[in-house]
Amino acid sequence: MIKKKRLLWPWHLLTGLILVGLAIALWYSTSLISYEWRWNRVPQYFAYHAEEAQRAADYGRVESIDADGSRARLVLSAESGGQQVVEVDRDSLQVAVGDDVSEGDSLGVTRHWAAGPLLWGLWTTLWISMASGALGLLIGLATGLCRLSPNPTLRDLSTVYVELVRGTPLLVQIFIFYFFIGTVLNLSREFAGVAALALFTGAYVAEIVRAGVQSIARGQDEAARSLGLNAAQSMRHVVLPQAFKRVLPPLAGQFISLVKDTSLVSVIAITELTKSGREAITTSFSTFEIWFCVAALYLVINLPLSHLAGRLERRLGQSD
Repeated sequence: MIKKKRLLWPWHLLTGLILVGLAIALWYSTSLISYEWRWNRVPQYFAYHAEEAQRAADYGRVESIDADGSRARLVLSAESGGQQVVEVDRDSLQVAVGDDVSEGDSLGVTRHWAAGPLLWGLWTTLWISMASGALGLLIGLATGLCRLSPNPTLRDLSTVYVELVRGTPLLVQIFIFYFFIGTVLNLSREFAGVAALALFTGAYVAEIVRAGVQSIARGQDEAARSLGLNAAQSMRHVVLPQAFKRVLPPLAGQFISLVKDTSLVSVIAITELTKSGREAITTSFSTFEIWFCVAALYLVINLPLSHLAGRLERRLGQSD
């Protein structure tokens, strides 16, 4: 019996119509509150032309000005006998040949592209996520193995840590770590934020690791031990590689959540992506535009991470 091929394009069309309907609903909602869209104000928060003032270093005179395209090269003779050569943008010249200048007088400006606050916030979110994610993975791996340890002290301490962290809000943990531990140990806000996120992530990774190891058949460890491997070697070479394949999806989900959780460190004055967005709103008054851009930047981080985890999971699945 020949199986009929199912048509998928009507469903894709329906998906597109639903998305268009949501966009129209959003536009209509903003029109009800008389919101004026100002997307032209947004690009400057990604990149802008920064101006750097060029000033005279000493008292002297402008000897010559040589124009070269959009740039102008100034040669100044100082009263002390030396010379100062300065390049500025031609349209910003504020002196002419023969003018006397004093120390600190503005000669013009040079313009160059600079990263805006949203890009700087994106970079801060990235490095905080990577640092706290790496530390959290190490903490979680060690804690997860401690929860499986035959040593009662290691099991008890790791259980207390996991339950304490998972039972309290991350925001409260950040406050405690920064205002109490950070003050006592004189830690920077960045260190306190990364440490709080790492400890929070480590508790959840510990449970993921514990569940993954316990999901492996006990016979795998017994077979490894019968071949002469000790407990540590069996865990490292036999059990953990198999458990890693099973815990990859929840680990990827945890790290994606970590990227979003970095927005909470803004409460201790770390200018990551969310705080940069709030600051941009105060100067642009483009509330919806900025928040949509912030959401898109989080998607730029998380979608490739999710796609990479999916590809890695499929590749590891084929190796079974």
